[in-house]
Amino acid sequence: MKRTRIAVIDIGTNSIRCLIAEACGEGKFRILDDEKATVRLGEGLATTGMISDAAAERAVEVIERFRKLLNGLKVQAVEAVATSAVRTADNGRHLVARLSEALGHEISVISGEEEAELTAASAISNFDMNGKRYAMVDIGGGSVEIVTACGNHVEEFHSLDLGAVVMTDLFLKSDPINEQEVRKLRRHIRGSFKRAFTDRITAIDTLIGSGGTLTALGCMAMQMRNDNYVSVHGYEVLRSEVVHLLAMLSRKDLKGRRTVPGLNQDRADIIVAGVVVVDELMRFLGTNRVVVNERGIREGLLLKALKKLGLGTAGSTPPTWRDAVGELARSCQVDEPHAAHVAALALAMFDALAVPFRLTESERKLLEAAAMLHDCGYFISYGSHHKHSYHLIRHAELFGFSPRERELVAQIARYHRKSLPKRKHAPFQKLKESDQITVTRLGGILRLADGLDRRRSALIRDVSCLFGGTTITMELSAAEDISVEIFGANAKKDLFEKAFGSTVVFATS
Repeated sequence: MKRTRIAVIDIGTNSIRCLIAEACGEGKFRILDDEKATVRLGEGLATTGMISDAAAERAVEVIERFRKLLNGLKVQAVEAVATSAVRTADNGRHLVARLSEALGHEISVISGEEEAELTAASAISNFDMNGKRYAMVDIGGGSVEIVTACGNHVEEFHSLDLGAVVMTDLFLKSDPINEQEVRKLRRHIRGSFKRAFTDRITAIDTLIGSGGTLTALGCMAMQMRNDNYVSVHGYEVLRSEVVHLLAMLSRKDLKGRRTVPGLNQDRADIIVAGVVVVDELMRFLGTNRVVVNERGIREGLLLKALKKLGLGTAGSTPPTWRDAVGELARSCQVDEPHAAHVAALALAMFDALAVPFRLTESERKLLEAAAMLHDCGYFISYGSHHKHSYHLIRHAELFGFSPRERELVAQIARYHRKSLPKRKHAPFQKLKESDQITVTRLGGILRLADGLDRRRSALIRDVSCLFGGTTITMELSAAEDISVEIFGANAKKDLFEKAFGSTVVFATS
């Protein structure tokens, strides 16, 4: 089936982004290419009111290159927008006309409110915030879009001229940055927030942030924690970490900031202003954590383009984490009846063990996901399929899972067969001690549950646990002979016994 290829182009104050995707039906898409070019259209804009000739030429050169990329990938539909810099510059209209001609497609100049709507569309499609009050922010080079919401209901949105490039040009002129300059910047930001939000802000649970500043903040925090995750998308950064990183960045000169682990050198000159905005916004909203949305406005633009072409699902409810797990399982051709039965057995054991071993509801979610996906590695080959499962899950885009949770699900699935965690297993050794315990315990449960469905016939209807000293007796309810299943479970109870410090015996009823 021939699928429509769509390109969305976001011409921002700091950079121009081009995202090319292939529509897969029902509002879904597959990313084919994601290109970024730093052009700094907003360079000097705050003081001159004009986009410089040099910046304009850089933009034209980039757009001409993007046009060749679109032609080469046979893109059929293009949605291109320009934001803050072009919107506010005296020569913005003239530049848009030049860029439209270079692209061969019309470029629209969108308002701050439209930017905020795209920010919200992206965040809602990427994070499960059902029943929570939260805020979304996109920090660009010229403007900052802030949206407050409860669940999927957007309450209010604001677009403020507090972008990282503009704030740097107006306030942070010395190198290293002068403390007095930072204080003036903070006062300006606080005043802007107070004027925008005239009503009192009620409790905000989480801030979801997109844009280069937030991505950089997530990468720096990840390096600071020595975390080793595939992506920063969904990564949580605490307010205390924002404060710490800001203090460290402010003390360094430009050359020093360019050496900070996790920070792109192209952003070193504007990062302090961007992080000050994040810090002040978290203070203003009273929130203690920010979750990184790596997609942001360009994904919101893609969702809008899909709906415009009749390829979206307007008005549909966002997916759940179980939907995401099921979709990955089906795409890897998992034996779903077996996976579902293993999950049921694993969760029955988990529920029996939850109180005595203080297992949490969040761990239950990890176990269920790992059980549904433990055999997805068969999609590559049977040999070492537990290792293939680890890599497939680790690199998957699982809605409703943070980078840490996705890593844990991948490792739990990895240990459903063959060797136990060892010192030479680098991914396991890189986990924090508490996460190693989680993987060992949940991996032990999954390993045992998989053994109890050795013939993939769902013969065991229920599992209950009886505790006696250091022995756990598992009573298995079945209507026929399950000697093969008990043999399979005895062969795979090693990790469980190690994790829970108990000997496992089986009884039938």
